Amino acid sequence: MSIRLMLADDHRMLREGLQRSMTDAGFDVVAQAADGVEAVRLATETVPDVILMDVTMPNCDGVEACRQIKATGSAARVVMLTMHADQDVLTNAIRAGAIGYLTKDSSTREIADAVRMAAEGDTVLSPQLARSMLAEVRRSEPPAAPAEDHAVSKREEEVLQLIADGCSTGEVAERLYISQKTVKNHLASIYQKLDARDRTQAVLRAVRMGIVSLG
Repeated sequence: MSIRLMLADDHRMLREGLQRSMTDAGFDVVAQAADGVEAVRLATETVPDVILMDVTMPNCDGVEACRQIKATGSAARVVMLTMHADQDVLTNAIRAGAIGYLTKDSSTREIADAVRMAAEGDTVLSPQLARSMLAEVRRSEPPAAPAEDHAVSKREEEVLQLIADGCSTGEVAERLYISQKTVKNHLASIYQKLDARDRTQAVLRAVRMGIVSLG
């Protein structure tokens, strides 16, 4: 079954270009939104698997639209598209529930790969963006409980470190010589122990606890 994809950007030419390239890449583009308000409505009506969401849009920006979509209980994975990697915007996007962050100069292949990764639940971050965003959240969030209180295993620490380094589920499995199913089982355990909803939040908390470090 093809991945159901929604596009949200106020620039019609970019939306139409993305629709053509993403359709050619094998995705089912189920909707296009011209602003954040329309994105929230269409996300409910069309139930996409992944949303490519522009940060800067009229009426309701991409970060607020992401927050509202996640507040409805939508399972859609939101990947933010940015012209520039503004630190404050990216940090707010993490907190809003976005799973990925791409700059608009990304190639069609990079965007297609990011959509596939997001559909699998993988965080879509370049290592450089990951380090800068996680470092900012680490500075701004209150201290977390000591790591030993959560009994994270040595193997789970290894998984978390690789995720913090920007690795996908498949890359973690390859580096640790385990199956992707085992990686996902470790992640499920980590989420429970760290009271995290996804890998981005888990890594943020692990960084603050000192379980993993940023390169």
